[in-house]
Amino acid sequence: MKKSRNALFVLGVVSLATLAMAVTGLAKPTKPTKPAGKTGTAPVTFAVYGDSPYGTKDSDVSQSDATPKFIAAINADSKVSAVMHIGDLHSGKQMCTRTYDEAIYQMWTGFTKPIVYTPGDNEWADCHKVAQSGGAWNATTGKIDFVVDAQGNPTDFGAGDPVANLLLVRSIFFSHPGWTLGKPAFQVTSQSQVYEKAYPADSKFVENVMWEQAGVLFVTVNIPGGSNNEQDVWYGAPTMSSNQRQEMVERTDAGVRWLKAAFAKAKADGVAGIVIGSQADMWDPEKGAAHQTGYEPFVAAVADGAKSFGKAVLMINGDSHIFRSDNPLSPTAGCVWETTTAPCVSGYAMHPLGYNVPNFHRLVVHGSTAPLEYMRLTIDASKNVPNGDYAFGPFSWERATQQLP
Repeated sequence: MKKSRNALFVLGVVSLATLAMAVTGLAKPTKPTKPAGKTGTAPVTFAVYGDSPYGTKDSDVSQSDATPKFIAAINADSKVSAVMHIGDLHSGKQMCTRTYDEAIYQMWTGFTKPIVYTPGDNEWADCHKVAQSGGAWNATTGKIDFVVDAQGNPTDFGAGDPVANLLLVRSIFFSHPGWTLGKPAFQVTSQSQVYEKAYPADSKFVENVMWEQAGVLFVTVNIPGGSNNEQDVWYGAPTMSSNQRQEMVERTDAGVRWLKAAFAKAKADGVAGIVIGSQADMWDPEKGAAHQTGYEPFVAAVADGAKSFGKAVLMINGDSHIFRSDNPLSPTAGCVWETTTAPCVSGYAMHPLGYNVPNFHRLVVHGSTAPLEYMRLTIDASKNVPNGDYAFGPFSWERATQQLP
C-alpha cells in the first residue's frame, strides 16, 4: 500500500528540526569505562566482517537469528582480540527502522572484544529506495509516493530520507565520539573531534575514526556502496535535491581530507603500514563506469597517499559480497576470489584509472550469504613480506567460515 505524504517532506528530505525530534529519546549505550588502550607494536588479530546479517526480505531473519552464535564464535576465537564491521547491517531488500538498528546494537553488546564499525549504504544511503520501503517519485503528481503502513505512516525511519537514517545510525552506534563499541571498548580519534576549523561541516562525521595499534595506523571512512549517491537520485526524482547534493559533497570532501590526514600522520609517526576500512567496493563491475566515477576522489586520495607513504597500504571493503584479494591500483597484480566457477578478474581491469601503486592491496570480505564468515586479519609489524594473495607487508589474512544455523 502506498500513498503520497508530503506534509513534512520536500523531495523526501525532512527538516533539520524534524530530524532532531526524530532521534530524541533513543536508548543510549552505556559509556565505555574500560579502554583497552594502545597495544604498542605487539601483533594483533582482528575479525573483520560485513554485509551481515542479511535477509531476502524483512521476514527472513535466519542470519539475524544466527548472529548471537556468530558473535559467540568470534568471542571464543583466541586468536582474535578485536572486531571490525565493514558496513551494511541488513540487505537492500529490508526496511530501515530504528527498531532494527537498535536490535543490532543490542546484539553487539554481546561482543567481549572491541568492535569498530563503519556504515554501509543499506542502513542509510539507500533507505529512500522502494525496495527498502522508502518511496518513489510520481511523475503524474510531481510528488513522492512513500511506502506507508495501514495507518498511512511511512514504514521507513524518516520516510527513508538518507540523512535522517545516517543521523539515526550515528545516534545509536556513535553516541560516544572517540570510543569503539564492545567490551572493553578502546579509544580512537574521531573526525568530529579533530576536524579542520576551516571545514566545520567535517565535525558531523563522527563515524570517521583513526587509531594506531600493533605498529600500524587504522582509518575508517564513510564511503557507502552503490554510487557515492551521485547516480542514484533519492526517490528516483527527476533531479538531485539540494539536500542530496550537499550530503554527497560534504561527505566526500570530509572523507578525502580524513584520508589525507591519516596518511600524513602515518608518515610522521613512521608506522609500518596502514589499514583503510570502508564499505564501498569502488571497483565493483556491477556498478558500471558511471557509478564508479563517483568514487574517483576517494580512489585518487588512496592512490596518491599510498605512493607518498611508500609502505604497505591495505584497504578492506564489503559491498560486492564475494571474498576477493587483489590490487586494483596495479595492472600486473594477481587476483584471487572465493568462487571456482570463473577466473578472478582484477579490480584494475574492472576500472583502470592509470594508477600503478604496487604498495597497495585490497580485500573484499565475504557477506550476504550463508554460512556467516569473518576474516582473520593479523598485523605483525616485525614482518615485511612481498605483496601476495594472503599476506603483504605486516599484514596476513585467512577466512574463518562459521557453520551456524
